[in-house]
Amino acid sequence: PTWTGNSTLGGQQPRKHYGITSSISLAFPREIDHIYTQKLTEAMKPFGVFEGEDELSHRLAVLGKLNSFVKEWIAEISESKNLPLTAVANVGGKIFTFGSYRLGVHTKGADIDALCVAPRHVERTDFFSSFFEKLKQHDEIKDLRAVEDAFVPVIKFKFDGIEIDLLFARLALQSIPDNLDLRGDSLLRNLDIRCIRSLNGCRVTDEILYLVPNKENFRLTLRAIKLWAKRRGIYSNMLGFLGGVSWAMLVARTCQLYPNAVAATLVHKFFLVFSKWEWPNPVLLKQPEDSNLNLPVWDPRVNPSDRYHLMPIITPAYPQQNSTYNVSTSTRTIMSEEFRNGLTVTDEILQGKADWSKLFEPPNFFQKYKHYIVLTASASTEDNHLEWIGLVESKIRVLVGNLERNEYITLAHVNPQSFPGSKENHNENEFVSMWFIGISFKKLDNSDCVNIDLTYDIQSFTDTVYRQASNINMLKDGMTIEATHVKKKQLHHYLPPELVQRKKKVKKKKVS
Repeated sequence: PTWTGNSTLGGQQPRKHYGITSSISLAFPREIDHIYTQKLTEAMKPFGVFEGEDELSHRLAVLGKLNSFVKEWIAEISESKNLPLTAVANVGGKIFTFGSYRLGVHTKGADIDALCVAPRHVERTDFFSSFFEKLKQHDEIKDLRAVEDAFVPVIKFKFDGIEIDLLFARLALQSIPDNLDLRGDSLLRNLDIRCIRSLNGCRVTDEILYLVPNKENFRLTLRAIKLWAKRRGIYSNMLGFLGGVSWAMLVARTCQLYPNAVAATLVHKFFLVFSKWEWPNPVLLKQPEDSNLNLPVWDPRVNPSDRYHLMPIITPAYPQQNSTYNVSTSTRTIMSEEFRNGLTVTDEILQGKADWSKLFEPPNFFQKYKHYIVLTASASTEDNHLEWIGLVESKIRVLVGNLERNEYITLAHVNPQSFPGSKENHNENEFVSMWFIGISFKKLDNSDCVNIDLTYDIQSFTDTVYRQASNINMLKDGMTIEATHVKKKQLHHYLPPELVQRKKKVKKKKVS
């Protein structure tokens, strides 16, 4: 970490601190904090957050096999490119993991993000041809597909039941040693931009782990915050909330500010810090440094567009990026409310007035608004449907943006969970998914004039989706999208009754 020697007072040792400011509190945990942390762990278990020993060792075995595939393949390629045999024996090659698995916070059944690192004589085209073929030959590998033209190109597959997303980076090195550290910026010199992007995930994850004072406390806190964010419907980078890396950086910043605290305390401090945060001040884990490699970095002084980011959380590895550029005024408002709500609940918990389970209660989204937009995507086959909802979901932010700009609307709240279409509205042979967007109107309360107003916002959104789909030749017969403005009392036409009915307050009997 960036150790900063504070000026020595009366010959004291300079104090180390993490991050770009000094800590808020260096207090060590009390006995009660350990007890609350134990209770937090227990409260998370029913949600399948923790993986068993068996699954853990299964993952390690799979990654081990994948790592040897990579070494074999690189040796074969090197031979075919006529490298001297002494060189072939030492070319190396290696699998790195990143994301939630590398951070040690993955849940049961989660996929693994991995990166294949190769020496300079192995080309990206080799990865997507001969390595792809090598994977194809193995019985344990299923659902193999390559997305070569993506922003970050990837090969996806299931290896003995574990889903893996594998990226590729070719370094300007003759061989890849087993102890290679990807954190050094000089590795990025003269690399293809796709390799730089592919390395980014690993470099960011490694840097986050390096910048927290205590990895175990960080992990447990992050597991709690991720579970909370998923339960509260604010875990989605694509829809303009925060994704996994952003949550990890917010938790890491909290850990830096309270370096000796345990998870129960850190969860509470997380809500304290971020319910009071003055956005758009950025969250930084370390002072950004420029490595003079001329890669674009987040810097509002230089890039006017960066000045419009509403909730900047900046990745700690060069080239620094804002991981939250999808955040909109609505999603920020919703998340800010959730931070405040989390603070209230954790206050109660740490005063012994409530249990941790209260933090993980889902919100009542379908009671919350008077008006909703139902977004329906249909297709005629299951494969078409999967492809279609992927595109539609990636465009929902466009609709939210249109609605936010509408002068009569104060908030457009998209629920990240999609629902299967109800039979009464559709043919038997269709595959249908629905999303719901809650709408708050400015206090005008004559919804007739407002009704007319949403047609344009909705129409321009559906046009955008159809246009994009035909541009990439995805549009097939039966792929449709429609958006309908409904009132709360009409939701029962679309959803099962248990989601729409007001929950009756039931006095729970204590089970002795």
